Amino acid sequence: MPATDPLFLSLFLISTFIGSLTSGLTGFAAGLVVSGVWLQILTPQQTAVLIACYGVVNQTYAVWKLRRSFSVRRIIPFIAGGLIGVPLGTMLVAIVNPETVKLVVGGLLGCYGAYGLFRPALKAIPSNAPADTGMGVLNGLLGGLTGLGGVIVTIWVQLRDWPKDVQRSVFQPVIFTTMAMTVLANAVGGAFTFDVLKLFLLGLPALGAGLWVGMRLYGHLDDAAFRKAILVLLLFSGASLLLTPFVMQQAS
Repeated sequence: MPATDPLFLSLFLISTFIGSLTSGLTGFAAGLVVSGVWLQILTPQQTAVLIACYGVVNQTYAVWKLRRSFSVRRIIPFIAGGLIGVPLGTMLVAIVNPETVKLVVGGLLGCYGAYGLFRPALKAIPSNAPADTGMGVLNGLLGGLTGLGGVIVTIWVQLRDWPKDVQRSVFQPVIFTTMAMTVLANAVGGAFTFDVLKLFLLGLPALGAGLWVGMRLYGHLDDAAFRKAILVLLLFSGASLLLTPFVMQQAS
C-alpha cells in the first residue's frame, strides 16, 4: 500500500497518535499498541525499525519531563544489567525462536495483568541493588531477543510499590537505553531505507501530539489509577503478543 494512499495515511497516523498517547500516559508499550495495525500495512522490518526510532523520541521527551524525579542510584543497576543482557539477547536470536519467547511472555503478561487487577495489594518488595541488576540483565536479554526492552523492568518497579513518578523515572531511562541500542544496531545493519525515513518524518507530528496529550493525562492520575492503567496495559500487551503470529500471517 503506497504512502500516498488515504487509507494508509489514516491508519498509520491514527495508530501512531494512539501509540504515542499510550507511551505518554504510562511510559511504555507504544510498540505493542501500534504493531497490530502497522504489521497490516508495513513490512515486519519497517515496523521494528519505526518502533525503535519512535521509542527513542517518546522516551527522550518523557525522560526530560520527569528528570526531577531521577535517582542515579536507582537507575544504574538496571542499565548496567541491560548492557549485559542486550548483547546476550542479540546473540540468542540465532539459537532461540523469538516468536516462541513472545508467546511465553504474552501468556505471563496476560496472567500477571489479570491477577493484578483483581488481587488485593501485596507487600512491596524491598530495595536490593543486586536484584535490580539481575532484573536489568533479564530485561535487556528480552529486549535484545524480541525488542520488548521494557516489560520486565516495568513490572519489577511496580512490585516495589514506588510512587508513579519514581516508577517512570526508573523504567523509562532503561527503555530509552534499550531502544537506542536497537536503533544503532538497525543503522549498522542498513535497515534505514528511504521509505522508513519518509514514514518516520511523516508520523512525527502525530507522535508529538499523542505524546503531549498522554503526558497531560498522566498529570491527572494518582498512584492507584496509574497502577491500574499499567496493569490494564500489561493485560492488553499480553493479548497483543499472543495474537501477533496470527496478525503476521494475515499481513504476509
